[in-house]
Amino acid sequence: MTQRLKERYTELVQSGQLGEDLNPHQIPQITKIVVNRGVGDASQNTRALDNYLEELSIITGQCAVVTRSKKAIASFKIRENVPVGVSVTLRGEKIYAFLDRLINLALPRIRDFQGISTKGFDGRGNYNIGLGEQLMFPEIEYEKVEQVRGLDISIVTSANNNNIASTLLKGLGMPFSN
Repeated sequence: MTQRLKERYTELVQSGQLGEDLNPHQIPQITKIVVNRGVGDASQNTRALDNYLEELSIITGQCAVVTRSKKAIASFKIRENVPVGVSVTLRGEKIYAFLDRLINLALPRIRDFQGISTKGFDGRGNYNIGLGEQLMFPEIEYEKVEQVRGLDISIVTSANNNNIASTLLKGLGMPFSN
């Protein structure tokens, strides 16, 4: 079963909105989406870490992975090999399924939502967005949440500049503010 956003992407490519002056091999596409969440003080609490893993797996539809510290940093009170985050990398069809839920279900549930900022581009065609809480996703049940925590979403595209990447994301329906 093909995703709605995947079909919309092929329509954008075929209509020429993305690749009017580009070689067919230069037409941008979304390569991967990385969803990341720092665990903060929950690194010593294994139950909270398990809850974060479960929440991120429910949100993305793919099993989450614990990221660990590579070296000890005394000023942050971090020892080597201690959990510091939870991460999921989405590729293929799961990109479009997650992006569809993000654009059409999660972002409109933000209070007083006026669109997302265009300042999240990094200059190389990738877009980063930080969300303040996980409750905007309809899969998360309010009663089961122990602590409200945010998450970071990085959308990596094959575009080489911000203009092409923003055209791609606008074509897919990303609600940018003016």
